[in-house]
Amino acid sequence: MNRKEETVSDMTRGQTDGLKTVVLGAGNVATHLSEAFVRAGHAVVQVFSRTAEHASELAVRLQTSWTTSTDAIRQDADLYVFAVSDDALESLIKAVRPNGGLWLHTAGSVPMDVFGTMARCGVLYPLQTFSRSRNVDFSRIPLFVEARQRDDEELLLNLARSLSSEVRVINSAQRKYLHLAAVFACNFANNMYAQAAEILKKADIPWQTLLPLIDETAAKVHNLTPLQAQTGPAVRNDRRVIEMQKALIEDAELKNIYELISNQIFKYSKYEQYKL
Repeated sequence: MNRKEETVSDMTRGQTDGLKTVVLGAGNVATHLSEAFVRAGHAVVQVFSRTAEHASELAVRLQTSWTTSTDAIRQDADLYVFAVSDDALESLIKAVRPNGGLWLHTAGSVPMDVFGTMARCGVLYPLQTFSRSRNVDFSRIPLFVEARQRDDEELLLNLARSLSSEVRVINSAQRKYLHLAAVFACNFANNMYAQAAEILKKADIPWQTLLPLIDETAAKVHNLTPLQAQTGPAVRNDRRVIEMQKALIEDAELKNIYELISNQIFKYSKYEQYKL
């Protein structure tokens, strides 16, 4: 295939219904969100990325055009979805020429005010962890929206409802707390999986051994509160087991993390017992 910019296609083949969208970004969020747009009947008319390889790869998947130049971004779209890293968001917004479309970002921790005084702007935040190599059912992903103007909020609500069955309006302050909670529930939990995998590796035990335990731990909180679902030596403040396990940990920082989390578990478990 010719890798020259804008040569994949000048049109989204057969995707002319719905809202015309330019997607700025080609990472995990941009990939899953743009594919959800297409499935819902919205035409992704262009992909922008600073990296040609990333832009062209996503454009091929979407059967659309691409560019690496902010000057070449189309001016006739209904939506401009900025799905880039938090660090890159503000500078990219400033680099794109103003137009009449609705500009949205997808970040959890960035306020809508990043768009400055722009009248038509908002947020479309999907509460999910995304990896390009793993498919997700977008219709079940909670979408949280915010818009500066009432008409755009209605448009954004309708857009979100075309993608997912779970849609809510929240403001930037609320979204920051939601993102913080997500970091604890997802990113921190996943790091614990990584630490567990390293511990098993040292003992020559397969990582997959833990998967039934992980699955049940996640399943329980659909019916119990996290406090009610908590088990383990820290709940009982079983110092004999706790000290024995700490002795197995060679890394001082990880040993400290083990102690801190054990103390937190005991503290919150005692609170739950008093409630009961």
